[in-house]
Formats: sequence, structure tokens, C-alpha cells
Amino acid sequence: MAKFYFYYSTMNAGKSTALLQAAYNYGERGMRSLIYTAKLDDRAGGRVASRIGIASEARHFAPATPLFAEVAAEHAQAPLACVLIDEAQFLQPTQVRELARVVDELNVPVLCYGLRTDFRGALFPGSAQLLAWADNLVEIKTICHCGRKATMVVRIDGHGEVEREGAQVEIGGNERYVSLCRRHFVRAVSEGRLDS
Repeated sequence: MAKFYFYYSTMNAGKSTALLQAAYNYGERGMRSLIYTAKLDDRAGGRVASRIGIASEARHFAPATPLFAEVAAEHAQAPLACVLIDEAQFLQPTQVRELARVVDELNVPVLCYGLRTDFRGALFPGSAQLLAWADNLVEIKTICHCGRKATMVVRIDGHGEVEREGAQVEIGGNERYVSLCRRHFVRAVSEGRLDS
């Protein structure tokens, strides 16, 4: 029986690496998978790419992408072993429910990988739906500079100052985001700078 998974973490925990490893494992066994990534994150040229140098072509989802219809059409052409979604925090709540239908109606596992919270400590709408609708929640861990588990992320400007306001979505990597434990997140936000 297929299940719906949400693998979540902060930035730089290896979510894309884990997704690509899962896709490789299915492919190595001759099983077909379908990979999606958010259209708005074009840092890797529209592919799913890991900082360790591995990548794969991917389809793109935008807010209006009818995921259930697309996956059902692909599955009808040739059976899918799984659907893998990178940058899942950018899913619309309705798309999360469509992915639940993929699991329940098509019996195809769906593995979503994404951030849980934004730079202010608030849930992304897609992540909130995934936390509510997924069968399995799996935390991918990374660490803060102090050695504790990082559970939060701050956004920094070009001068290394912590941003406290702004749009929830701003694409960036290590030059804009830093993963921290809750204690250092609170300190960074209150002081406006990173603790060393």
C-alpha cells in the first residue's frame, strides 16, 4: 500500500541529495519515478541539484499545475513506482491534497522534500498541509554552528545582518540563509546579527 511522505528540514540538510538517492534506488531496480521541482527556484537550471554535485532533470510545478492529472496521465502511459517532489514547501495546499489522491487513488507513493518553516519561524502553507496530510513525517537533521540540531533558518543580507521582515519566499542558498538551533535563532532575530 502506497504512502505519503514529508521529509523536512532546514536549509543545507541534504533534502535534494536524499531525493536524488531515492530516485537512483528506484531506477537501479528498473522502476520508473517522476521528479518535480518548483518552477520559481531556477538556481539549478530547473533541475533538482545537490550541493555535493549530483543532479537530475525534473518537471516543474507552479501554483496552477494540476499535479493529480499530470501524474495520472504519466502513470496511465507507463506505471510509476513513485513521485518525488523537491522544494515541497512551495506546493499550494490544494496540490498537497492532489498528491494525497495520487497515493490513495493511484496507489503510487509520493515523497515530498522541503522546508518546514521560513526565516521568521512561520510554516510555509505547503508545509503546513504536508504536516497535516502526510502519512509519514521524517526529519532530515543538520546542525547549528554550536553543534545542536538546527531547526530554524535566518535570512541574512549582503552585510551578514539578519533580516526580520520581507517576503516569505526569496530564493537563495548559503549566501542568504543560515540554519540555526532555536536558541541561536531567537538570539539572531532579537539582536539582528548572527552569533559566533
